[in-house]
Amino acid sequence: MESLFSAMIVLLLVTFSWFTSSEALTNNNGNITIKWDLMSWTPDGYVAAVTAYNYQKQHSITRPGWKISWKWTKKEVIWSIIGARITEQGDCSMFKDNIPHSCVHKPTVVDLLPGTPYNQQVANCCKGGVLKPGLESSFQLSVGNAGTSKRTARMPVNFVFTAPKQQYICGPSKNVRPTRFITADKRRMTTALMTWNVTCVFYKAT
Repeated sequence: MESLFSAMIVLLLVTFSWFTSSEALTNNNGNITIKWDLMSWTPDGYVAAVTAYNYQKQHSITRPGWKISWKWTKKEVIWSIIGARITEQGDCSMFKDNIPHSCVHKPTVVDLLPGTPYNQQVANCCKGGVLKPGLESSFQLSVGNAGTSKRTARMPVNFVFTAPKQQYICGPSKNVRPTRFITADKRRMTTALMTWNVTCVFYKAT
């Protein structure tokens, strides 16, 4: 009887934990959605466009701005990045000629400041990490040592979104319908090769 009672308690605790996490990731006050669009293949990886959307109704990201980090699933490196910067290069000593922008297994990205040279920008970048409700912030990176097909490319895991005096909880990545883009002249539509979404919700103020 005691063992049955203990089993019921464990089941209730697991159920409560599941509902709590589910409720957090469907917060009615909105969320931060990170979209990872795989745009094209390269000889050893791919080019990705990454965008953070602030769907929150009440929380604005102020300076010194947002930070986004993740963990690679293999031995990926970042050859280059436009519209943002990786905070640490890491150990790239295994590369002799062309040196990657970052070889860190858990890279952290920060936005560039206003006034960044035009050739280092992408659309919706370079706001010093400020992200007001209803707006978005983007950057583009070239990933190496990664898969070069839909079958072998892997989305990073363990995403973390941080902001000044705010804590967020990020859920797992989800493979969703590829994003469609329209050119500046509005005369041509293009489609991402693959798209993943990560949802992060406000947890508490710090």
